[in-house]
Amino acid sequence: MSGAVVIGAGPGIGTAVARRFAKEGLPVTVIARSRSTVDSAIEALGPVEALGVLADSTDAEALRSALDQAIEEYGTPEVVVYNAAIIQADSPGELAVQDHLDAWAVNVVGAITAAGHVLPAMAARGSGSFLVTGGMPEPVPAYTSLSLGKAGLRALVELLHTQYGESGIHVAEVRVDGPVAPGTAFDPEDIAEHYWQLHVQEPANWSRQFAHTG
Repeated sequence: MSGAVVIGAGPGIGTAVARRFAKEGLPVTVIARSRSTVDSAIEALGPVEALGVLADSTDAEALRSALDQAIEEYGTPEVVVYNAAIIQADSPGELAVQDHLDAWAVNVVGAITAAGHVLPAMAARGSGSFLVTGGMPEPVPAYTSLSLGKAGLRALVELLHTQYGESGIHVAEVRVDGPVAPGTAFDPEDIAEHYWQLHVQEPANWSRQFAHTG
């Protein structure tokens, strides 16, 4: 059975999304840049079919290799979720150029790398979902790099929809409008449900954004 791939499988949204798709019987591949994060995600999934792979989303070769491992194990994915991000406070003019480039590489370019690697095969099959974790619906000066990154992701969703939508690929954003924490209005388990609902939407009802406002 083709499975789900979660890139950026941290202890919040990433692991919750992986668990939600595993609940439906899909094998899951979790990708993160540290062994401890991967191991924690696999442990949190419990006794399900799952693969954990190390890769930094800014390392295109490593990310493609991780995706290839998922494909070799489970076939072309049914759904790919891009959840990697650098969340930091920074004001306009505060960050050095390289720091902005580093943030953009995680927040946007990794998603482009992943999409470019998996969507052609998904489109050839004629089905699948590519979902991203969005946020910052309004730019906030105190979170400049994150505001720019999430705006970039929104643009990417539109670009990918234009390119692949007619081939049966649902490209969408789950926009999270607040700080994620268990037991709050932004509980990751509640947020994860939106990814599943977007994945199973009928093409006639596809939406390209779901906002979790708490």
